[in-house]
Amino acid sequence: MSDWIVSLEGTEAGSTLAMALALLAALLHAVFGALQKGRHDPWISRASIDLWLFMLSAPVALLLVPWPEPHLWPILAGALVIHFGYKYLQAQAYSRGAYTVVYPVVRGTGPLFTVFGAYLIFAEVFTGVQWLGVLVLMAGLFGLALYNAVYLVQDRATLRPALGWAVATGLFVALYTTYDAYGIRAAADPFTFLAWFFFVTAIDFPLLVGFGMRHRLSGVALRPLLARGLIGALIGWFSFGSIMLATRLDKVGEAAILRETSTVFAAVIGWLFLKETVGPRRMALMALIALGAVIVEFGG
Repeated sequence: MSDWIVSLEGTEAGSTLAMALALLAALLHAVFGALQKGRHDPWISRASIDLWLFMLSAPVALLLVPWPEPHLWPILAGALVIHFGYKYLQAQAYSRGAYTVVYPVVRGTGPLFTVFGAYLIFAEVFTGVQWLGVLVLMAGLFGLALYNAVYLVQDRATLRPALGWAVATGLFVALYTTYDAYGIRAAADPFTFLAWFFFVTAIDFPLLVGFGMRHRLSGVALRPLLARGLIGALIGWFSFGSIMLATRLDKVGEAAILRETSTVFAAVIGWLFLKETVGPRRMALMALIALGAVIVEFGG
């Protein structure tokens, strides 16, 4: 399968597959974010997810894929640092703000920074039409965050710091998106990078919670926490794996923009399965997000 993926790089078929992978990543990321913010404390939820990611990735990395080339080891070490920063900032934001406000802000700042990063690192250039799409998408995302903050948030005491943490998290989303794209492109076998990426970057939060934040586990029922973590790990594998493969096959900036339709998927999931009311204003804002992504994808 690795040879097939590599053979599609730079082709029209590869571009189509990249678009499908980015949309799959968006759908799965919406579910992934809800799992971390949902029933349990965000810190221990992430630790449970990462513990399963580490255990599930170990046999794949150690036994099933080729070992990383020497030049990949420092890249993987850098990924560990960057993703720890992202997970730390995200947990801080989720601990302080409502998911419906924090998530759109994170996803709104991320693609803008990613487009600039893709320009600096990969020399990717957006057309004027694509920049219009970026602006439309960001207007929808930030409009959704503002609407949720005004109409849905009850406790506003921690809202301002939560938004600050959310913007910082968005910056790290852009950083890891461009860095991971660099890493997976540097590997001869993309699945080697993916397997070792999950194996290496998943060890931090289990150690952090296990040794530095054990008090957060007090009174927590471990069985549902671990069950939720297993589901999150499986979703995370396919969500982050899909977007990284997409950035190897096609432009990093376009893949990042398409992934931000995760906010639309999150709202649709809430409407269909959680019986949440969407309303005409939120529907219009979500339509802007989707329209912006379409403009970026087809405006090149």
